[in-house]
Amino acid sequence: MIALTVPVMITFGVFLIAMVMVGVVTHEETTTFDDFTVGSRRLTAPVAALSAGAADMSGWLFLGLPGAVYMAGIGATWIAVGLIVGTYLNWRFVAPRLRIYTARVGAVTLPSYLEERFEDGSRMIRLLSAVVTVVFFTVYVASGLVACGLLADEIFGAGFELGLTVFAVVIVIYTILGGFRALSISHSIQGTLMFLTAIALPAIALWQLGGFGALHDQLTTATPALLDPLAEASFADKDWTSGHSLGAVATISLLAWGLGYFGQPHILTRFMSIRSTRDIPLARRLGVMWVIVVLTGASLVGLAGIVALDKPLDNPETVFIALSTQLTSPWLAGVLLVAVLAAIKSTVDSQLLVSATSLTEDLYRGFFRRRAQISDTMLLLIGRLSVVAVALVAYVIALSGGAVLDIVAYAWAGFGAAFGPVILLSLFWPQMTAAGAKAGMLTGALTVLLWKHIDPLLGPLQTGIYEMVPGVLAATAAALFFGTFVGRRPALDWSGVAEEPLHTEPEGQAQGPVPGQVQGQMQGQMQGQEQRQSQGAWQGQEQRRQERPQQGASYPAPPQSPSYPTSYPSAYPSSWPAPPADGGGTSYPGPPADGSGR
Repeated sequence: MIALTVPVMITFGVFLIAMVMVGVVTHEETTTFDDFTVGSRRLTAPVAALSAGAADMSGWLFLGLPGAVYMAGIGATWIAVGLIVGTYLNWRFVAPRLRIYTARVGAVTLPSYLEERFEDGSRMIRLLSAVVTVVFFTVYVASGLVACGLLADEIFGAGFELGLTVFAVVIVIYTILGGFRALSISHSIQGTLMFLTAIALPAIALWQLGGFGALHDQLTTATPALLDPLAEASFADKDWTSGHSLGAVATISLLAWGLGYFGQPHILTRFMSIRSTRDIPLARRLGVMWVIVVLTGASLVGLAGIVALDKPLDNPETVFIALSTQLTSPWLAGVLLVAVLAAIKSTVDSQLLVSATSLTEDLYRGFFRRRAQISDTMLLLIGRLSVVAVALVAYVIALSGGAVLDIVAYAWAGFGAAFGPVILLSLFWPQMTAAGAKAGMLTGALTVLLWKHIDPLLGPLQTGIYEMVPGVLAATAAALFFGTFVGRRPALDWSGVAEEPLHTEPEGQAQGPVPGQVQGQMQGQMQGQEQRQSQGAWQGQEQRRQERPQQGASYPAPPQSPSYPTSYPSAYPSSWPAPPADGGGTSYPGPPADGSGR
């Protein structure tokens, strides 16, 4: 417990009240199930970038990563390199196509998209992917709640269970009130706070230490291994020694974290919700810049903690907390520590909403009540009740405590292996069959679940590698084999879909006057695009619906008059303004050390 209780309590209180108010304000705007789940696909580029980043990083950013660097040196930052590369590739290759494909079939969840994409009348793809989503995300949410409890206990001495309960209640309240819109607004606030914090604390630490040169000299004095990117320093008995070389397996395992991005539903949902494919390039630049800054700042906190703190820490994952309270004023420390909570809750609320959406859309309506007529009001109510249900189960799991990073590593690998290869292949391999999707998801999930039991059985061939790697490899192989040789190919030809970008503007939110000449040009372009859409992709989907009525497949009706502008008038700004410059366990996240990770 730190000695700054009153200032920290005030800053935490203001922050939590502000988050609840966001839910209250957005409640009246959340009137449909589509509003609740994807915000009617109206995210601007800056909001999408900040929301995706905030939903991604979790408490690991300010607890796990600094703790790993504090223990092992810059060798632990290979995981950050993998995450930066994975973020870029996800925005570059997955975001545009996923936005287009999911809008074409009216999907608001990954399971519903996969079912429509592979024309699975049996609905087994939706059932399998929904079960994977709910199971892994419930565990993932539990890890975030554990981090909340540990944070409250460390800062206030309030006790693990009390802190867990308070934070869980606040997160559930604003999530059920405002849904996706509340999350997007709160993530923009939290993402900005995380960005500023990742700059401020390292800058303060470096200023007090005398700059990068002084930090380098003192780290070298402790042990040169701390600055060797191919080595892992040892922190045995709370003292740093040379340790050992990372080796190829450890380096690959750390870099492999980037593979997980392609299958994370709470991140991919942001791609589905961005208002236009025209916004994606700017969102990509902002998102990648944000990730580079926050990961670099968090790594510097770990290195600075080795030198700046008075004595070695019992729990290395508290290095951010210790450095904030030792180097800054009580009020500034309160703001910096709120950033830790912001990182935790921005991931927990996203995972809660995605889990609840999958329960409602994919299991309740898509599987158990597929033949029933369900009103949108009822779906909205069930979605909100599902948030409470998932939170309660995660709360019970979280009460048992455990190593947060071990749990997160498990769930991250599960999603990356089960969904990553299938999502990529669905976007870039038009002829892939439903059998390939089923085999890929099942193989990836089972490999991750069983790898820690399989690897030791290999004897001298035991690798110790992070389960993400074998999971992705096995899932890809299974998807390629079964997707080629088993089942029929989709009737709808998806090969040209990505060549006709889908652009949507929020209804009633035009960004400026459209001159008559430009308006006429836009109408002509829109008519041509409407004809291509109606007579091409939707024609195949209508034919497929007529051919398979007995299978109970449900396809959205084609739009009667889609109005997707293909160009913007010159009056629009050419670029958006940049955004303001703006958890527990002690294990090192490299699988060779103890199998834990992010």
